[in-house]
Amino acid sequence: MEINNIEVKDLTKKYNDLVAVDDISFSVRKGDIIAILGPNGAGKTTLIKMLTGLLSPTKGIIFYNNVNFSKSQKKVKKVIGLVPQENNIDRDISVHNNLLIHAILYGINYKERNKAIMEALSFAEIDDYKSKLANELSGGLKRRLVIARAMLHKPKILFLDEPTVNLDPHSRRHIWNFIRKINNESQTTIFITTHYIEEADLLAKNVLIMDRGKIIASGSPEKLKSRLGSFTLEIFKSDSIEYQFFHNREEAIQFGEKLNCSFKIRELSLEDLYIKITGKRIE
Repeated sequence: MEINNIEVKDLTKKYNDLVAVDDISFSVRKGDIIAILGPNGAGKTTLIKMLTGLLSPTKGIIFYNNVNFSKSQKKVKKVIGLVPQENNIDRDISVHNNLLIHAILYGINYKERNKAIMEALSFAEIDDYKSKLANELSGGLKRRLVIARAMLHKPKILFLDEPTVNLDPHSRRHIWNFIRKINNESQTTIFITTHYIEEADLLAKNVLIMDRGKIIASGSPEKLKSRLGSFTLEIFKSDSIEYQFFHNREEAIQFGEKLNCSFKIRELSLEDLYIKITGKRIE
């Protein structure tokens, strides 16, 4: 089953008086990488759980290929891969056997299982670790194993919930390259929830910025940043830093030279936009 488009309309999830996801709508095309960016508690994981059928919406509709997800869950779930926040691997068995168990659970024919496992190991570049106990892997390799496991049945859509949380910068970049590889080589549509602004900026074709259950901005990183300009002027006051935004460097320089304090000019980032529209940083 190919998934050529996904459309979300008026999606809401309430827990008694708590509104975790608040009346959001968006659409996704095949082969996109979508970053759902926001702080902890913004509603990102709740949204992913509804998109994958783990939670039922309080209201709203999810369409896969213009078909209501609530009426086609069994068919759609066969082409979905999900990577949770936790590395929920079986730590006391080998890397190979972790994949074998899930190949069985995915219903992969026993004649095809070994081929699927070897392809997943190779794709994730963890062939050399197949006989190791999963618990012996580094954090970055465990994460690659969890992603490889989700790719065993060659899903058309991959959901990654905080894929690089708690990883060191080196391991994080390895995972970013792995995600790009999945998207480029198989045209898999990928959803990423993240509170790392750099991750969203570097990976995503489209970003949904969430805060308190709502989508407060959306678009490509370039389009979102262009709302403010291209350059950020950091103005260093005695007890604070102020920010001004400009569409070209010359304007920023002219403005800075009129100040009676030090300043710095840099390229505008997605974090600048996030702070501008929310008034806070993502911690």
